[in-house]
Amino acid sequence: MSIKNALSKLPPVNRLYKFDKPTILDSDLYKRLPDAYKKFYKEWRMTLPSPVHYVPKQGKWEKNPKTGVITPVQNIPILPVFPRESNQGLWGGEGVVKGYVKPGKYAEKSVKLWFPILKRSVIHSEVLDKRMTTIVTQRTIDLIIDHHGLDHYLLKTRACDIQSELGLKLKRKILMALFYKTLYKDDPIKQEEIYNKYKHYLKDYTEEDIEWYGLNHYEALRKFEYLERCQSVQPPLKHQFRSELIEQMKQEVIQKALDRQSKDVEAKVESKTSWIDKMNPFAKKS
Repeated sequence: MSIKNALSKLPPVNRLYKFDKPTILDSDLYKRLPDAYKKFYKEWRMTLPSPVHYVPKQGKWEKNPKTGVITPVQNIPILPVFPRESNQGLWGGEGVVKGYVKPGKYAEKSVKLWFPILKRSVIHSEVLDKRMTTIVTQRTIDLIIDHHGLDHYLLKTRACDIQSELGLKLKRKILMALFYKTLYKDDPIKQEEIYNKYKHYLKDYTEEDIEWYGLNHYEALRKFEYLERCQSVQPPLKHQFRSELIEQMKQEVIQKALDRQSKDVEAKVESKTSWIDKMNPFAKKS
């Protein structure tokens, strides 16, 4: 048999380079998490964010203005690096961009980092009725203004574009306040007004989605372990015995009351019969 025939009988390789890259959800520990958290995690970590540091080209083909060569359009996303400090503010999708700079024609290129311009500002949530001081970028302020408020910006923006754990926690609190109607407890008129203004955002979420939204890996695992522990732990038997004893005592009291009532009825009937016998002249006298 020739080598060509032998290779033709081997099972074909099904494009190994196209296999999905394993994520944290593929581990045995995270596979047990509910689908609500997996849905949030895919939106947060496995979805390509909107372009911030580059302008994507439109169409499928482009023509070089100098050479006239037509080539396919290639939009290679520039993915910034988000340091740990970005989770403590609202950067609006901006991050640290790493690139190269070539100062001259014959000079060697060097590595350069571009950092976003950060500023401290006050943001206000209409649903939570709170003002907060945090670190933001100018793009964050522009997005809040374009969306007519912080609440609209957070509720309309995907988790991958918010990126910040602070922003995700705020979005989770806003969703919970709307779902459970815990906003403006002391002012029912204001509560209905704000609720009717933002209630259309709840159609995309269930109660379970909101409960697991905005949690990082460790918080989700702790929450899941706590729920499992609450389900597996049985209440002490003393509570069961106490409830059974109370129920037994109730039944005894009820039975005694019924017996006493029946005895009273029999006594009244006997007394009435004896009185009639005394007044009856035809009754037999002992």
